[in-house]
Amino acid sequence: MRHTIFTTALLLSVAQLTYGQDTPAAYADATYQYSENTLNGTARFRGLGGNQAALGGDASNLFGNPAGLGFYNRSELSISPSFNGVNNRSSYLGSQTTGTQGNVSIGQFSVVFSGRDNGPENRRVRRSNFGISYSQALNFQNYINAVGINQNRNSSILQTYVNEANAGDNNNPNGYTGAAINNLYDFNSNQAANSAAAAYQLYLIDPTGVVGQNASGQIFGPPYARADANTAKQQQATISRSGASSQWTLAYAGNFDDKFYIGGSLGITRLRFNSTYAFTETPINGTAFNNYVQTNTLTVTGTGINATLGIIYKLVPEVQVGATIVSPTFSSVREQFQQSLSASPRDPNIINPPNGPTPPGSVAVVTGNDNFPYSMQTPFRATGGATVFLGKAGFLTATAEYVGYGGMRARTTAFNDVQTNNQFRSDVTREVQATYKSVVNLRAGAEFRAGIARVRAGVGYLPSAYVFDLDRVPRADRSKLLVSAGLGVRNDRFFADLSGSYLTYSSGFTPYSLPSDANTPTVLTSNRGTNVTLSVGTFF
Repeated sequence: MRHTIFTTALLLSVAQLTYGQDTPAAYADATYQYSENTLNGTARFRGLGGNQAALGGDASNLFGNPAGLGFYNRSELSISPSFNGVNNRSSYLGSQTTGTQGNVSIGQFSVVFSGRDNGPENRRVRRSNFGISYSQALNFQNYINAVGINQNRNSSILQTYVNEANAGDNNNPNGYTGAAINNLYDFNSNQAANSAAAAYQLYLIDPTGVVGQNASGQIFGPPYARADANTAKQQQATISRSGASSQWTLAYAGNFDDKFYIGGSLGITRLRFNSTYAFTETPINGTAFNNYVQTNTLTVTGTGINATLGIIYKLVPEVQVGATIVSPTFSSVREQFQQSLSASPRDPNIINPPNGPTPPGSVAVVTGNDNFPYSMQTPFRATGGATVFLGKAGFLTATAEYVGYGGMRARTTAFNDVQTNNQFRSDVTREVQATYKSVVNLRAGAEFRAGIARVRAGVGYLPSAYVFDLDRVPRADRSKLLVSAGLGVRNDRFFADLSGSYLTYSSGFTPYSLPSDANTPTVLTSNRGTNVTLSVGTFF
């Protein structure tokens, strides 16, 4: 599963790309990335910083605290189009570059059906309400562009192919001979079994050692050499990703004496993730190649299910508290990975080789595990919060959310034997527990009212879930800071809310990995994301 080599870079995660093939670290990290909920819902709750634990009467309650559904005394229809933008600044080899991107999506669409008011004189259950919604829990849009000049002659992505060719495989433990590495390439389909074989067909690497003799002459093999080895390189790494984790939710809540509210919801999730990682290397004053590119494309799809139970209780009319417990999302996931190498030769002897075939423009690298199914379990969550009402002037609210990242799991039945499948599960579990820790996310918000007008503000602090910071990415504080604000108007028949939020954090990755840290460059990125959401709705 070569896609695990680049999963971390594609997902902008832990901060380095030192993983080998089939590593549990990549699947542990993927599960973490698909579990990070920073801000979602209607513009009202987004403007409040995502505080949902102790507030009701909003469509966000359907997929937040379902007990808040019990506050409705009339039915509602609402929709929230949303714009997400990124403006990231990356530092690579002493150079600064930016990457910008934006898209529009539907943040939520909800219908709430309010039940009949039973009246206080009839029974304790004043009302029960039902709702259905579509919401976007995570938007994966991101773009990173890093460019720099690498003066280190020992540092090149070609060296990773050299190392792979020198290492060989189980059938070639002393490294590949020229014939052996050539056998890993299918001339009819233009596909190679590994990256080293693709690089060999493109003349990016060549064997330099004489390892034997046969009737045809000398047999060449390790050590391999790379083209333009003694030149500085301009290097560019780009990561472009899109997709979302969305959810359809069915929620039901009851109102007891206008004091105690309890609700539950069932969520059906859909995961769509697309990412393209491209690394381009251009030898400066090179004689063999103008440039060469490695491109990795990862597509992930999945479906899952979760459940939420929530309560809200009014201690006094001015103060109410709330809490939720959210089960892990249990998902069935499939990853599809594609890798290709391409090269633009400069040397006429490479363009038209006198003693070999003309190189193709690009080569696809294909293995039997590029289409890989597995199941995923996201963390258990629990929230608690309180809201203090300031009469008709508005309210203050705060939320604390526990996220048990150590409980993430991944399993598969893709391998041919039960022992290998069980080993995959155990390795991922061990990697999760060694890398991630439980965190408590903190949020606070306020709303102020003047007639039909509303003004809102919120802030959130989401601490890093990593057990340790990785040495290759200094200064990469992966804690996230969220600031939001919003405006709104509402009357007896209609409401409209507008919110804006700003999310900032640091991340990093290594475009390629070599045995020496000194030869492995690092991209450090200051991630800056913005969201603008408009919610409109009507009561009926």
